[in-house]
This record gives sequence, structure tokens and C-alpha cells, in this order.
Amino acid sequence: MIATGQTLKAVDEIKGRSLWVDARRRLVKNRAAMAGIVILAAIAALALLAPLLSPYAYDEVNYDIIACAPGWWPVETACTAPGHIFGTDSVGRDLFVRVLFGARVSLAVGLVATLVSLLIGVLYGATAGYLGGRVDALMMRVVDILYSLPFVFFVIILMVLFDRNFILLFVAIGAVEWLTMARIVRGQTLSIKQKEFIEAARAGGVGPFAIITRHVIPNVVGPVMVYVTLTVPGVILTESFLSFLGLGIQEPLTSWGVLISDGADQMETAPWMLLFPALFMAVTLFCFNYVGDGLRDAMDPKDR
Repeated sequence: MIATGQTLKAVDEIKGRSLWVDARRRLVKNRAAMAGIVILAAIAALALLAPLLSPYAYDEVNYDIIACAPGWWPVETACTAPGHIFGTDSVGRDLFVRVLFGARVSLAVGLVATLVSLLIGVLYGATAGYLGGRVDALMMRVVDILYSLPFVFFVIILMVLFDRNFILLFVAIGAVEWLTMARIVRGQTLSIKQKEFIEAARAGGVGPFAIITRHVIPNVVGPVMVYVTLTVPGVILTESFLSFLGLGIQEPLTSWGVLISDGADQMETAPWMLLFPALFMAVTLFCFNYVGDGLRDAMDPKDR
């Protein structure tokens, strides 16, 4: 019985760990990535709790305190009214609560549109790369055709057909961002589909769909995660561009892009209007990049 117990203990000690368990352990050890996750979680929590953190509404106008600096700002235009931590904008709205409400919109657009592009692009690119031949050529020609369509015209058409709608931002941006994702995944799939473990899966009778989902996609997660961290800030900037053109977020709703655009117009007279939304956006983008680097290192099968 003792020998049997020792044998079972030895078997438990040498039992292999899954890729996800190893990835989680390596990610937790990455201090920069964990700091980025904590900061992103804090920004998301502030955005969700925005109505409880300020006595002012995000669309509350007060013309008596137009372009009013924070009370601690070293200028004569500092706010005399209490509670304006970041000052007010050009029509007297509290900038602190508008920055937090802007975080809601910017993060929602960035994450949802990126998730849409991730789901479509990864499956599409992995399928095209694995099947190869005429199927691959046909699928990638579809991508080339979609690439040739002007993005702004596509958004304008959606706005005309379905009226101006906040949800259309997710549809319009997600419908374009997946194209690059598909190309990246296709290239990675072409490089690994002739590997020994893929050949072993084929020899074992595993079907193409199972090979794509179980073997191909997990081995392209590293490059995909890196590109996702670039896609989220890119989507946020795209939303800002559309809002600047009048095709995105409309007043009184706001986003970081809208706030930065408004702050740039008042940069010389009211620099705080540009500083705070730009600071929040820059910190968020840095955090996404650090998290992406951590995920890339943690989920690379070659580092197991």
C-alpha cells in the first residue's frame, strides 16, 4: 500500500499542466501586465460609478462657470463653485463626470468592436489558411474587395439607411477591423499547418473544424493578442475621428475623442479641457499595450 501511494504521488507530481494554467501563472508574474490590468479595472470602475462620484450630471449646463479651471489650478479663472475637480468645459459642464462618461463610451466601442473583429477575423483567417488552394484564394479576394471600400462612405451609407444610431458604431467599426485580423491569422496558419502536431491530428482522424479550433487557433493566440491590444486604441481613435466628422457620438453624450477634440479648440485658453481626457486616454492605451505584451509572453506555446 505504501508503494502504491508513493507511485500515485509521483504520477501527480509529473502530471502535465494545460497551456491555460501555465499562461495564467506566467501572466500573474508579469508585474507590468498586472499593473495594467489593475489600472484598467480602476478606470472601468470609475466609469461605472460616475453618477455616484460627482453631484453634477454629465449634461448639466451652467453658463455662469464657462471654461472654469479646477480650484487647484494656478490661474485666476479657478472655479469658485465646489466639486469641479477637473474644472468645466466651454458651456459650464463638469469635466470630471464627462471624462468618466466618455470612458464608458470609448471603452465600450473599443472592446465590443474589437471582440467582433476578433471572432470574425480569427475564424475566417484560420479557415482560409488551413484549407488553402482555391478556397483560400476566394476568401482572401473577398477581403481585398472589402478593403477597397472607403470606410467613411460605408459609415455614411449605414447612417442613411438605418438612421443615426449608437449601435451602428459597433457594426461599422467591427465590420472593417476584422479584415486585418483575418490576414494576420491566415499568415500564422499557413506557417503552422504543416507542423508535426497538425499532421498527427490528421493521421488520427481529427476533422478540419476540430483541427482549426483545437490546434490552429490556440497556436496563433500570441500574435492575435498583440494585435488586439493595438486594435482597441485604434478603434477608440476611429470613433474619435467619426465623432469629429459628426458621424459618431452626438451631444450631449460624449467620449474621450469628443472631449479631446473640444479641448484642442480651447487649448490656449483652457488647457485643462485637453489635459484630463488626453491623460486618461494615454494611460488606457499604455495599459492595453502592457497587458498585450504580458499575454503574448504568457500564451506563447514555445515558452512552456
